[in-house]
Amino acid sequence: MTRRPTPKDYINAELQVLGAFSLRYPQVETIMSLPINIPQREIGKTGVKTSVVGLGCMNLAPGVYGKVDDAESIQLLNTALEIGCNFWDTADIYGADGYSERLISKVIKDRRAEVFLATKFAFDVSSGKINGSPEYIAKACAGSLERLGTDYIDLYYMHRMDPSTPIEESVSAMAKLVEEGKVKYLGLSECSAETLRRAHKVHPITAVQIEYSPWTLDIEKNEVLKTCRELGISIVAYSPLGRGFLTGNYRSIDDLEEKDWRRSNPRFKGENFAKNLKLADSIKEVAEKKGVSAAQVTLAWLLAQGDDIFVIPGTRREKYLVDNAASGSLQLSKEDLNQIRTLSEAFQPSGDRYDQYGMDMLNR
Repeated sequence: MTRRPTPKDYINAELQVLGAFSLRYPQVETIMSLPINIPQREIGKTGVKTSVVGLGCMNLAPGVYGKVDDAESIQLLNTALEIGCNFWDTADIYGADGYSERLISKVIKDRRAEVFLATKFAFDVSSGKINGSPEYIAKACAGSLERLGTDYIDLYYMHRMDPSTPIEESVSAMAKLVEEGKVKYLGLSECSAETLRRAHKVHPITAVQIEYSPWTLDIEKNEVLKTCRELGISIVAYSPLGRGFLTGNYRSIDDLEEKDWRRSNPRFKGENFAKNLKLADSIKEVAEKKGVSAAQVTLAWLLAQGDDIFVIPGTRREKYLVDNAASGSLQLSKEDLNQIRTLSEAFQPSGDRYDQYGMDMLNR
């Protein structure tokens, strides 16, 4: 019987093809020959450290970015742990019936202590609305625990804010989960600065998950970043690569799979795609001068914005997982940082982050 390749086999093969000959496993090297040594930072004021480069797991569910292969996804997750990428992020809405959570359960059943696991609630499928009621929160948490096959969640986020339920009521219900030992730390996603302050008065908020990248600098302008720093709350940047756009790997909408949801995203549609390529190409030029990937430069730039920043890029491919992970050890010069800052601030994204339905749920 043919032996199934291990993560070490995969990485060795990548290195041989690209001419990187030194390998000290598990301190592996990436496709761009950078060593992997992912730093760990304290998240919030918890005293707990986790990898600054995490893994977004929405990609592991079918119907989001196209087809998935569960066997490859499981291998991806195991590889993540082998290289020290142990901050995993999922949600009960990622795939039908919590598909992403169920997949993760297959890996963490024997490795739970190795993972700092975050998941999210609020999208009530039964009503089609955002639900932050105490009753729903208790039910949602129980469902996630069952699907994940664990008795605790490290970081539990409210995915979007419920305009019909005061945030104080929602956070009080979340705090009860902490008291019961079902959840360790609390977070909010895409909240306003005012909502964050109100929530933090009820129970300490450990992290805010929010979109942050060179083409989405909103949190620097709407008081969210400032408020997080005032209160000692970490920023967990989702879509840190602009939903893959800033990798430079996509040149037209046709490069996306037929069922990839990004085909309907405003920044990928019509003339917006070509206009937004200008930023991706500019970042790629910086990366090429340094002999690294555009993804690595982008992630390293984000991490350099403060020691309270974490990034959770998603991928279905091991080579990109390994490539992203190496950004944690990439040190950009002051000149590099300033150049990307200048490019980002001068760039005006073409198209909104989401369609109108999605935009209406932000900054509540």
